[in-house]
Amino acid sequence: MNPLRLPAEPASLERIARYVLEHAERAGLSAEAGYRLRLATDELATNVVVHGYRGRAGELRLSAGTDGRSAWVRLEDDAPRFDPSAGCLPPRTELPLSERPIGGLGIHLALTALDGFSHDYAEGHNTSTLVIRLDRPGTPTE
Repeated sequence: MNPLRLPAEPASLERIARYVLEHAERAGLSAEAGYRLRLATDELATNVVVHGYRGRAGELRLSAGTDGRSAWVRLEDDAPRFDPSAGCLPPRTELPLSERPIGGLGIHLALTALDGFSHDYAEGHNTSTLVIRLDRPGTPTE
């Protein structure tokens, strides 16, 4: 799929969702697997827009592809370094809501929706790669 470059602003999130769902369909992912990939991409892109750039101008760059075993989406930005998987802990569901820490639940849900995730930071660029296996039970294969 052709790469996508968009301003890092809330208005771009709908276009990102369409891009990911188009890729999921072309890759042959089930509706459920496509939804998981879209959900995770949306959560991470939203975090970059809201917490990464913090209202400053910026750009989100997306690319997508398959490697025969999986479908992937790569999200790149120039916001300050942030690895979503670092310190990502399961929610403390045993605590009452009033005692639970704020934040982190969206990233936890996003990363657990995926079959693979990696993050790299080099030369001022964050690169997150989100992966869904094509051979997951209930998912069509190529």
